[in-house]
Amino acid sequence: MSLQVVEAKLEAESKAFQKIQNDLTKAIESRQRLDSQQQENEQVNNEFEKLDEDASIYKLVGPVLVKQERSEAKSNVKNRLDLISGEIKRVEAQLKDLSDKADKKKTEIAQLQMQYQTLRSQQQSA
Repeated sequence: MSLQVVEAKLEAESKAFQKIQNDLTKAIESRQRLDSQQQENEQVNNEFEKLDEDASIYKLVGPVLVKQERSEAKSNVKNRLDLISGEIKRVEAQLKDLSDKADKKKTEIAQLQMQYQTLRSQQQSA
């Protein structure tokens, strides 16, 4: 393989690695956002447990507070928590996949760098 071919491959692999890193960063941000949402909803769920049975529950709909049935409110929060948990599992799988891809790409880049150095030293000694 010529020096130019290895150099072009190295550049392409580096760009692919950078894209994987960007995707990994986005997935980490998504995971953090989901953690925050999960904590908020768990806190709301805990507050429901502390309320008296006859306490009124209101839901913010746009700029208006609307009275809501206790069972409906608890069900909504439980459903949200279930959805968030599912989304967290999906993002965790995505993080693992991206991390594996990044490791593989690092190895490929290291091999190409070694190839490049070998070819370069051969050209200089010739």
